Amino acid sequence: MRILVISDTHRKTGRAAELLKDMAKRVHAVIHLGDNIEDAELLKKIIHDMPVYMVAGNCDKIGAVPLEVLLHIGGKRVFFAHGHTYNVNYTTARLERRAEEMQADICLYGHTHKPDLQMKNGIFYLNPGSLSEPRGESRASYGIIKIEDDKVYPMVIPYI
Repeated sequence: MRILVISDTHRKTGRAAELLKDMAKRVHAVIHLGDNIEDAELLKKIIHDMPVYMVAGNCDKIGAVPLEVLLHIGGKRVFFAHGHTYNVNYTTARLERRAEEMQADICLYGHTHKPDLQMKNGIFYLNPGSLSEPRGESRASYGIIKIEDDKVYPMVIPYI
């Protein structure tokens, strides 16, 4: 199983749409980590036969979709949130505590627009960065999570 992870598209969906069209036959689900959920809804229309999961970010209307989700997929517990409610711009400590509480195998977050991939206390933490508005020294990027034979292979991939 392969999951495409994107975040912080901010109504600039051109790269995300291209990526989805290119990867449609190689991924089984898409997770959009917020900012903007309207973008995720648009992407759903492009790939109407594949599940698209989403959470709200700080630029999204409150209550339209949840702020965090625990998803059971590919035999793994995937916890995801945009990250703004956990102050991830400063530290991921609160997010890490929540992922541990949720007994997650994988924790996904966005908000910083900077890609990150770490493993802490047996949990993979992945921030795919932003396809449309990368920050700092980062480039446009996205994430892929491959789950195979009960093993998790998370990746951050630069958009070329």
